[in-house]
Amino acid sequence: MSATDELRKDHKQIIRLEKVIIKCYTELYAGKNIPLSDLDKISLVIDEFLDSIHYSREEDSYFPCVASYDHLKQEIRALLIEHEFSRRIALQIKKHLKRWKEGEDAREPVARYLKTYSIFLMDHKTKEENFFDKAESEVLSREEEHDMYEQFKSVMTISKKMEDMIKEIEYLENQPWFQN
Repeated sequence: MSATDELRKDHKQIIRLEKVIIKCYTELYAGKNIPLSDLDKISLVIDEFLDSIHYSREEDSYFPCVASYDHLKQEIRALLIEHEFSRRIALQIKKHLKRWKEGEDAREPVARYLKTYSIFLMDHKTKEENFFDKAESEVLSREEEHDMYEQFKSVMTISKKMEDMIKEIEYLENQPWFQN
């Protein structure tokens, strides 16, 4: 296994989350009720999995390793800007979810920012996959890939957090509003 393989494995979980988000905002726009606790879980998975695990692996290890060869720097810069955009959308989801939990009718902005997030995920994931292809073929050696993979795996708290996030996605996939 390589670091790139591990990041692609993350993308498989992101696809699952993306499906949950699409179903959620679709149901919200249709006037159906989604438990606020489930919306909290979606927000948690976005924060803990996408930002704290996946983006962290890319920003702290993968991108610096690729950039050290003075290669693909423009692509890395663009992906970093998109990560920041992702964080800003996630903040809006949390902000409006908080308003909703405090009694305001914030259904529409929560649905709108969830939809925005899902559109972002689809586009960003494609760009990252293309970047991974280039990094694998043009820059990274097998040894570097293996070393980064070992670094990803050596952080036990992240491994445990990853397991927890996968369980949260499974929980959401098994909710009646998602199953219908």
